[in-house]
Amino acid sequence: MPEPARLPTGIASIDHLLGGGLETDSVTEVFGEGGSAKTLFCLEVAARVAKEGRWVLYIDTEGVSLERLRSIGGGSADAILPRFLLSAPKSLEEQTRAVDAACGLVREGRRPVGLVVVDSLTYLYRLSLSGPEEDDARQALSVEVADLVSTAWSTATPVVLTNQVWRNLRDGSLEPLGGSFLAHAAKTILRFERLPGPRRRVVLVKHRSRPEGSAEFRITSDGLLSGGAG
Repeated sequence: MPEPARLPTGIASIDHLLGGGLETDSVTEVFGEGGSAKTLFCLEVAARVAKEGRWVLYIDTEGVSLERLRSIGGGSADAILPRFLLSAPKSLEEQTRAVDAACGLVREGRRPVGLVVVDSLTYLYRLSLSGPEEDDARQALSVEVADLVSTAWSTATPVVLTNQVWRNLRDGSLEPLGGSFLAHAAKTILRFERLPGPRRRVVLVKHRSRPEGSAEFRITSDGLLSGGAG
């Protein structure tokens, strides 16, 4: 069976870890504590896709910085932003509608969509936990993930989901929200970790064809660069 096509992230160390980039027919989950550069990673990939003339559908629940996107885009910023379709749901119900609309646009095929991002998939879901709407929230999240998985597979459009974490009191480890369903749905899972200064580490937790491993990158004013030095 042939290897799935890859979407290069533009960050050499991460692309090497992933065997060339993000698989285009599946969902990639990115999780980690706050400040680990999950959103910056999504913006980096989104800018690369938009520079190539394709559209990015970006569902933002936490307040993405378009100024950061401009910085990453550099001289190409004015060409990037018109291809960046941003949705900012304020409730889980609105998020479900946004995911449904995004998947519909991809399947419709009238625009050359090159990437779908949901950042963060679980922020609004987390607000519904331990309350009377918890079961409804779990069902809504399951429907969203199933729709995104189906869309990625049927259209070969990569989907990136960022995920929040909770601390396991038994061993102190940070675990992604969403349980086994989300872990099964995502064919690639990346854990982002904070290191001193601008350095960050990405750990490959799960992949269909690549071995577990890690890579480092660093945050600069112009975006994310491969390696941890500097």
